[in-house]
Amino acid sequence: MVIVFIVGYVCIAMEHKIKIDKAAVALLMAGVMWVIYIVLTPLSASLENPASFTEFITNNQHLKELSILEQSRRFIVEFQLIEYLGDVSSTLFFLIGAMTIVELIDANNGFDIITRKIQTKDKRKLLWIIAGIAFFMSSVLDNLTTSIVMVMLVKKMIPNYKERWVFASMIIIAANSGGAWSPIGDVTTIMLWIKGRISSLPLIKSLLLPSLISTLVPLIFVTRLLKGGAQNVLKKAVTNVKEDAIGKRESITILIIGVLALLFVPVFKYFTGLPPFLGVLTSLAIIWIYTEILFSRSRFKDSLKNRVTTVIKRIDTTTILFFLGILLSVLSLQATGTLNLVGNYLNEKTQNIYLIDMTIGALSSVVDNVPLVAVAMGMYPVIDPSALATMANPEFMQNFVMDGTFWQFLAYCSGVGGSMLIIGSAAGVVVMGLEKIRFNWYLKHISLLAFAGYIAGALVYILFD
Repeated sequence: MVIVFIVGYVCIAMEHKIKIDKAAVALLMAGVMWVIYIVLTPLSASLENPASFTEFITNNQHLKELSILEQSRRFIVEFQLIEYLGDVSSTLFFLIGAMTIVELIDANNGFDIITRKIQTKDKRKLLWIIAGIAFFMSSVLDNLTTSIVMVMLVKKMIPNYKERWVFASMIIIAANSGGAWSPIGDVTTIMLWIKGRISSLPLIKSLLLPSLISTLVPLIFVTRLLKGGAQNVLKKAVTNVKEDAIGKRESITILIIGVLALLFVPVFKYFTGLPPFLGVLTSLAIIWIYTEILFSRSRFKDSLKNRVTTVIKRIDTTTILFFLGILLSVLSLQATGTLNLVGNYLNEKTQNIYLIDMTIGALSSVVDNVPLVAVAMGMYPVIDPSALATMANPEFMQNFVMDGTFWQFLAYCSGVGGSMLIIGSAAGVVVMGLEKIRFNWYLKHISLLAFAGYIAGALVYILFD
């Protein structure tokens, strides 16, 4: 399975050389890995998940008559795969909802309102403005939604696709770094926050500066990739609107409702405890109803009525399928215990929490950071401060109390580390699909700079810890 993952990973990286879409490779990789799991090593299901396996058999008495091999296969199909598919689906539905809201705002010229406020024709200055907005917006909206919004905005401002790749790459870095210092800015920080590993204010105080440094370092160097001014690009982006299109007032209203709808998602999760995809779908329903009422009362031509039913067709389905394949592939490695082996190896070979967290951060640039953080949380349960005195190594275990160094630094490393490769984060995967950025181009021009920012921010955290 590891070999299949590596081969598939290489094929994804060489997409433009082999002329096969990365989504096709990811889906094939996922299918093959799950086939290998259930055909060649199904017994690992009961060994790696003894509690869940026992509960599954207990709740399905008719399976007790079967062999352990057949029981394991039924456990994989009827429990593990369904459970993992639920996790993946929640991410994909969130992605579909967020992308639809952003596309609806864009189709009705909502982003032109923001574009008019950016009064610079200097590409380098524009890059700093875009990166700054992405950094702080991602702490509220989450890095995935922020990346979608900012890339759609840049598309309206920069016509040259190679220059847009530079902007999009910096958006990935800024959004991932911005999401790391907020409890609702990234999926991993949300996991750590909900499970009681971190709390809001201590996390913000500890990670704001390191996260900012991890953005500024690559930004300084990425700026050098841009040459010349923006000329009349911004003017073109603002004035390129049909005279008989939706009015400015309606565009502003849709923009405000859309942004509030996205901001509503973390609030929805906080007060209800329900997963974010339900919040974003509820938000989509609200703006959908508003636009339907707006267009039903208007005298616009049908061809100009950018309804949700029309806009949703513009969503990049290939990106969603690619994301599905990647997540299912990673989850197959988690199901067989492969990721646990890596975590246990780190636990046995070193007790240096900085090294462990930074290694997890580096791995998150290759595989999804969510299962990596989940493994880390399983390896190291949160420690009750009152129990430290009874432990053999209280000084080391102090790092694992709530808001301990291990958990805060894990939030930084898992969030920021994903920027080192374009497929190392959800934001990177989505932007890669939206802008068709080549893996090799990002690796050549951006990866080293993202790594430098990652190390710089880590050193700042260690210095002030």
